[in-house]
Amino acid sequence: MQSWDLKAVEAEPYQPQILASAEDARTIVLQLPAGEEIPEHEVHERARVVVIDGEVDVAGPDEEAVTASAGHLFEFDPAERHTIAARSDARLLLILTPWPGDGHPGAMTLEQKAEVRQRAQRH
Repeated sequence: MQSWDLKAVEAEPYQPQILASAEDARTIVLQLPAGEEIPEHEVHERARVVVIDGEVDVAGPDEEAVTASAGHLFEFDPAERHTIAARSDARLLLILTPWPGDGHPGAMTLEQKAEVRQRAQRH
């Protein structure tokens, strides 16, 4: 068994702390300072975000923001775009499943990565 006190895990702004990583999931703690934002983005995996501490606004591209505090859970489908903005210093738990998801560079073979690099060089 492994366990973590999510409020005590060392996590600095802009330096996500990976707690666990396996074939079925990756678990990460993020520290987001007040006034900062994770701009609109998407991930290859299903993403679950739990607010551990603080208050954030979370929105999809065409959705009104939801204001959330400690204990709130969000779930995003793979490739679902979203933004997270901190109203106060916030600590978040991010769970990505499966890890790595389809299309994630970590899930590609060396040949697939070489093809992607070659296509990028042509553009």
